[in-house]
Amino acid sequence: MLDKIEGIIIRTTNYSETNKILTIYSRENGKIALMARGAKKPKSRFASSSQLFIYGSFVYQKSKGIGTLNQADILDSFRNIRSDLMLTAYAAYMVELLDKLTEDQESNPYLFELLFQLLHHLDEGEDGEILLRILETKMLTFTGSTPTLHQCSHCGSPELPFMFSLKFGGALCRKCLMEDSYHLKVLPTVMKLLRLFQQLNPTRIGHITVKDETKKQLKEVLEMYYQEYVGVNLKSKRFLDQMERLSNENIDR
Repeated sequence: MLDKIEGIIIRTTNYSETNKILTIYSRENGKIALMARGAKKPKSRFASSSQLFIYGSFVYQKSKGIGTLNQADILDSFRNIRSDLMLTAYAAYMVELLDKLTEDQESNPYLFELLFQLLHHLDEGEDGEILLRILETKMLTFTGSTPTLHQCSHCGSPELPFMFSLKFGGALCRKCLMEDSYHLKVLPTVMKLLRLFQQLNPTRIGHITVKDETKKQLKEVLEMYYQEYVGVNLKSKRFLDQMERLSNENIDR
């Protein structure tokens, strides 16, 4: 029986000398794995359509295990991402984080749209750091570890300004700061952006300009929160950190 999906390749795994296993995040069926026979051959009909980040339409033979790819049509190759090492690093982090935090064959059109929009905006030249922070904030909802951002996570007060507490899992008002002596002293803009990212409709992602200090604090808060509550280890994050360090060193010269 043949089936058809529209999706984005989020992982490729070599299988034997000529085949690949493609992990595709699809609009219809969530994450599925397909065998692309002969995809590693240079003249294969799947050579170009079986690459990481490809957004395409895939026809496959269903089976109890891994399905077999029959046809693939590229809808968007995200060419700019694939031709720039820094953009590739950002995109690799995006797809690996999604891969790690989702189960197979759990349909979630919202997450598909989120990934597509983020890759699209990255390909169009938007700030990769901010796009990652949007994804990291959004994915916390699907881990069961959503931070409390619209009221104090200790007393429930909506009174601004807030600091950030790992101990209580989110915002902390002035009156409750003494309850967590290790709270993070963050800029008001950081808390505002975290709230924005949490609620932002993927189709409404636009140009967001953020100062370097704000971006630094956003990254630190989310890194520490993931370490405390999620605990995922990503190979792509280590690669991205190296790329960012090299980029910063080049800027400083």
